[in-house]
Amino acid sequence: MTEVCKKLYIALMTFEISLAFALYFACLLIIGFLTYRRSKNGGEFVLGGRSLNFYVTALSAHASDMSSWLFMAYPASIFLFGGVQIWTAIGLLLGMFLNWQLVAPRLRRETERYAAVTLGTFFTNRFEDPHGTLRALSAPLALLFFTVYVSAGLVGMGYLFDVVLGIHPDLGMAVAMLVVIIYVTVGGFVSICWIDFFQALFLLAVIIMVPLVALMHEGGFSAIANGSSLRSLSWSLWPEQGNALVQVFLITFGWGLGYFGQTHILTKFMGIRDPAELVKSKWLGMSWQTLSLAAATLVGAAAVAYFPSSPSNPELVFVLMVKSLFHPFLAGIVLCAILAATISTIDSQIIVLVSVLAEDLYHRVLRKKAPPKEQLWASRSAVLLISVIAYLIAVLSGSTVMELVFYSWSGLGSTFGPVLLLALYDKKTNRAGAIFGMVYGGLVAALWPLVPTPITIPALIPGFLLNLPLIALVSRLSKAKKSYAS
Repeated sequence: MTEVCKKLYIALMTFEISLAFALYFACLLIIGFLTYRRSKNGGEFVLGGRSLNFYVTALSAHASDMSSWLFMAYPASIFLFGGVQIWTAIGLLLGMFLNWQLVAPRLRRETERYAAVTLGTFFTNRFEDPHGTLRALSAPLALLFFTVYVSAGLVGMGYLFDVVLGIHPDLGMAVAMLVVIIYVTVGGFVSICWIDFFQALFLLAVIIMVPLVALMHEGGFSAIANGSSLRSLSWSLWPEQGNALVQVFLITFGWGLGYFGQTHILTKFMGIRDPAELVKSKWLGMSWQTLSLAAATLVGAAAVAYFPSSPSNPELVFVLMVKSLFHPFLAGIVLCAILAATISTIDSQIIVLVSVLAEDLYHRVLRKKAPPKEQLWASRSAVLLISVIAYLIAVLSGSTVMELVFYSWSGLGSTFGPVLLLALYDKKTNRAGAIFGMVYGGLVAALWPLVPTPITIPALIPGFLLNLPLIALVSRLSKAKKSYAS
């Protein structure tokens, strides 16, 4: 009888969590269908006609930044390695602030000036590339790194469905991907931004609440101290071994420099209605990011108190805490925050990939005179194609969320970040320099993990920091050679 009761309890718990997930997915689909008529052509589908207000711009930009990484990979790094990993959060805050400060206002003005709804078109027009070489080069690089990035989110959702509902990860990923496909296909950019806005508010509330409840359950901050003592875990910001300054630099800038090339965030800057409101967006968004990263740090610290020994998969400490702390239906609602964080990133990345396939390739190369309805259906068809490819990568890769995110983040930052900064700030940067920068950044990001080094150096360090001066140098040399030849 006891065994029967146990099975009934597990079945009831699974049903209640499943119900919470189903209600959450239903809300996403409703928002998607409500925004169906906001997209009348391909340009509006991928950028919404530049119609966003300041608060949707702010929170959708930051929500699309913080994927399941916020609930899984980052708390796991704090749980395993302690205070030194806080430099990751510091680097992200610094990088995003500079993104708002240096890139957002100019990118919004310049993309409108050059009639560009994608970075590929902006680079083509800005660098006077009549043959579309830059567009043809940026497209496969964006497809590579963004498709892997979408796969990282799917892997996180696979973990969630497996641990919480006992559903095979491949099936869980397929269910979540299907929901994303439907509302992105229906609503496009506007749908994504409003969904991300509401998800940002929801996930912030959850990630603040859970570690506080966990600490109350375990006896407060003294429990963290006791757990840290048992595991000899240090909360000092400075590494105890090796060159501390070098390690801090690599952790901080190995993440922070990547922001300048994250197109799924940059498109939110491009989509705001009034560029003058970007200042308000900046401060609202940075406040949200500061709170969410501080709370995620506290999740990792609370896990030290909550788990006397490390779980088999440390990226699941948040999920396991929630399952044991809350009633099943409430736990399901709380765990929807991981879905919110993941989906808000996946949908934004998919819309960027759609813009590459439908706008940069189909509309600009294959069918230059395609009517608006054809452009729109090309964009919607691209959603399905991209989603299937990303799902297959997630199923076959066998990598962790952190590994996939870091690879993609470094690739996008190295490939597009330096070229974009110089396109906005250096009038002497030309087509030759931009081509070199994309090729160099893409190759370094793709191949750097294979290079043996005495210490672990993130790909962004050589991929970004060396790329900036090299692009400027190649631009000036090619211009001097052209002048000499003429």
